[in-house]
Amino acid sequence: MGAPRLPQPTPAVRGAGLEPGRLLAAVDAAVSYYRAQLAHADAPRAYLVERGLGVLVQREWPWRVGYAPPGWSALTGHLRAAGFTPEELIGAGLSTRTRTGPDRLIDVFRDRVMFPVRDPAGHTVAFLGRAGPHAGDVPKYLNNPRTAIYNKSHLLFGLAEQQDRIAARWTPILVEGPADVLAVWLSYSRSGRTGAVALAPCGTTLSDTQATILRELPGAARGLVTAFDADPAGRAAVDRAWQLLRQARCPGPLLAAEFRAGADPADLLRAPHGRAALRATLRRRAQPMLDAVVDHRLTRLVERHPRLLEDIDGRCAAVRALVPLLFEATSPQEAITVARRIVAHTGVGVDTVATIAIAHLEGSLRDLSWLGEGQPTG
Repeated sequence: MGAPRLPQPTPAVRGAGLEPGRLLAAVDAAVSYYRAQLAHADAPRAYLVERGLGVLVQREWPWRVGYAPPGWSALTGHLRAAGFTPEELIGAGLSTRTRTGPDRLIDVFRDRVMFPVRDPAGHTVAFLGRAGPHAGDVPKYLNNPRTAIYNKSHLLFGLAEQQDRIAARWTPILVEGPADVLAVWLSYSRSGRTGAVALAPCGTTLSDTQATILRELPGAARGLVTAFDADPAGRAAVDRAWQLLRQARCPGPLLAAEFRAGADPADLLRAPHGRAALRATLRRRAQPMLDAVVDHRLTRLVERHPRLLEDIDGRCAAVRALVPLLFEATSPQEAITVARRIVAHTGVGVDTVATIAIAHLEGSLRDLSWLGEGQPTG
């Protein structure tokens, strides 16, 4: 009896060695298929309407939102009948082999509202799938696997679809996901004036490449705004965005417009006069991003040590944790603002903040001196 047949190991990048044009054609065929499925899927259509995104049900372009049905291999069977090979479907990130039956293909996306991801040339290269309203205990979003035509760290959702607003130098807004991008897009669809253009990472965190893309947008000179939930994940996203964007040296101010816990742009869109409320929130609730980072760091400290600010030792410990942010300021004025914020939040005097800042700086200089002593001299 021969050895059992085992599935071939999946390469790190799917589709390597395949014709890119065929992968693009498969993804584009999937867009059309998912779009057709949405026309007959009552629950996903109702979900989009309930989220204030009902216009996407009737209007296909530019977003082409669709629906992946719950069957195991509905898309795979459709595309196989259209002439695509198993290798092409796997290479495009649309199908995968099962563990128990390596010769059997199943769909990667099942029972999900599908948001196509396009590259700068306008080609659809991947999908973000949002769990359907009755999907059960599954991840909220499922990202397309990396392929020869798609690297999630190199693209921003919404960039290709909003070239007119980007060219008009609208202010970039970094949001969490595709529903938030669409909420901001809709909130300015009838405003008739310069506004905000929302973009989202194609994953859970912002990458160096995405930060560079944001920095180079024409509207970045007006400022760049993050708009996340006021929950731990949202606060962490703002903090990471600050680190990457300040290193990218954005030409305009870095701002953060935080929403209340459990809310986001897509949630606000559903409120009475939601579009106007969302525009007002983005315009009026934006504060310097570094101020938000100071607040987040102190919040985490207090959550871990609830009595931290009750005595002078605890307050000084908090200052020592916050003082390094002074040296991340992009200007002397911003550093002064951060120092004042530390004073206000911790209740210590300005002289205490200055003393601790000087000690931190001297410690950093000693560390640099020590490192220099360990380098070869010639």
